[in-house]
Amino acid sequence: MSQDGLLGEVLSEGVLTLTLGRAPAHPLSRAMIAALHDALRRAMGDDHVHVLVIHGPGRIFCAGHDLKEIGRHRADPDEGRAFVTDLFEACSALMLDLAHCPKPTIALVEGIATAAGLQLMAACDLAYASPAARFCLPGVQNGGFCTTPAVAVSRVIGRRAVTEMALTGATYDADWALAAGLINRILPEAALATHVADLAGALAARNQAPLRRGLETLNRHLELPLEQAYALATPVMVEHFMDPGRRHLDWID
Repeated sequence: MSQDGLLGEVLSEGVLTLTLGRAPAHPLSRAMIAALHDALRRAMGDDHVHVLVIHGPGRIFCAGHDLKEIGRHRADPDEGRAFVTDLFEACSALMLDLAHCPKPTIALVEGIATAAGLQLMAACDLAYASPAARFCLPGVQNGGFCTTPAVAVSRVIGRRAVTEMALTGATYDADWALAAGLINRILPEAALATHVADLAGALAARNQAPLRRGLETLNRHLELPLEQAYALATPVMVEHFMDPGRRHLDWID
């Protein structure tokens, strides 16, 4: 864990695990967002990092933004508008970079992921959860609306499901999240960390150039019309077959 207690970073065999600090809530304060974004940027430029795992250990994966921090800025001359603007712009920049990261990102979720905490999970490529995990967009219950968290969530589940989450502010269990496509799999708590570590290790051992280019292309073509998606993907597929790291796998008659 860093000296300020915000973020732990452990790199092992190509897998960088980022552990959120300030337990138990692991809130996305302005400083936490900066620490996460700095770690992500460094990881994206580090050839020794092949996979990123984000972990908020315990009963709360991440409780979202630090509402106490926001509350303290209500005493500012502008009632906190400048701080809140900076906070949400910084958070959106982090989530964009996480979503566009060319290296696989995995969320390890043991407890509740709520508001911007759910946004953080949804921005990752993959998410694995324990049976105790819970998921929520609670803004409407506090007189607001989880508008920016819904951006990330809407990219991984259907329109009706995310609309229900955002309009009701209800808390959903792991079975619902799996059925909705919000998470990839539910693992027993005792097996969750091992499964994620094994998967991350396997991905880190892959031929990295086509994996990164393929993931980047996948993330881009999902937002394109079908014709444009094929136009983007076809030349990338050609390069996969020309990559020297995979030629030995070709069939030989």
